[in-house]
Amino acid sequence: MLKHKNDEIILMLTFLLLVSNLCWLMSPKRVKECNTTNSVMKKVQVFLLAGQSNMAGRGGVIKKIVGGNVTKVWNGFVPKECKPNHKIIRLNVAQKWEEAHEPLNYGIDCLSSCGLGPGMAFANEILKKDSNFGVIGLVPCARGGTSLDKWRIGTHPYDELVKRAKIAEKSGGIIRGLLWYHGESDVKGGNEYKDYKINLEKFIHDLRSDLNSSNLPIFQVIIPYPKKPFKGPYIEEVRAAQLAINISNVIKIDAKGLEIGSDGIHLTTSAQVQLGHMFAHAFLSLNNFTSSNTYNFLNFFPSNIFS
Repeated sequence: MLKHKNDEIILMLTFLLLVSNLCWLMSPKRVKECNTTNSVMKKVQVFLLAGQSNMAGRGGVIKKIVGGNVTKVWNGFVPKECKPNHKIIRLNVAQKWEEAHEPLNYGIDCLSSCGLGPGMAFANEILKKDSNFGVIGLVPCARGGTSLDKWRIGTHPYDELVKRAKIAEKSGGIIRGLLWYHGESDVKGGNEYKDYKINLEKFIHDLRSDLNSSNLPIFQVIIPYPKKPFKGPYIEEVRAAQLAINISNVIKIDAKGLEIGSDGIHLTTSAQVQLGHMFAHAFLSLNNFTSSNTYNFLNFFPSNIFS
């Protein structure tokens, strides 16, 4: 009799445990997490973001006195064009997908001095123009202050770019393109500017080979003219080298005329938003591009995009 009651108790506890587990699995929060994971695995459209500090983002970075020392910090302003969106994720420094937010490049090469770049404005503009585009996965890889010789096989910036791109692919992503903003270090002097075109062509060919994507779309910024106090005596040579690139599916976007901050080299927040839109329009118009085209979309935007 006692044994029979014990069996009934065990059976009842087992049933309650099964019901409890089933309720947990079907809870709204759990279902949302599962659906998000499946969505990311199946539909993520990956874009790599690489180059120097203007791709990393210095929009809104200001000088501030902290503990008696002058340091650079981000002012925290996020325009509506750069707000988080549940369809935009980023691969963080720990190689994990998370909801994307500004500053996008945080942890990759900067902490407090990381500001606003073109990535979020780019992704939001694509989704604005095409609501059925799917989940956008941004993979920030920019490194401030790196000359082009730091982006060759065997260097940390290059190897990390390839590594992070492959991690994004393994998670089910499809790499749709590289957003590339580089050249400021090479305009300052030395011999880097002399071989800029050759080195840039090698970078493009090496990256496509390492990612097994012979026609990977590369959206290359033609850097704008700096202003004082920044000194860039070889700006014309570097711009000419960038403009002379004639490789299939390399789309050139001239940033000439975008607003530059008081340091003379870094784009302002509003300019970064404009650049993000320029990238987006270039991508969405990809079928109309040839390698010989250079596009400047400044005339498409009002002077004050936040009004």
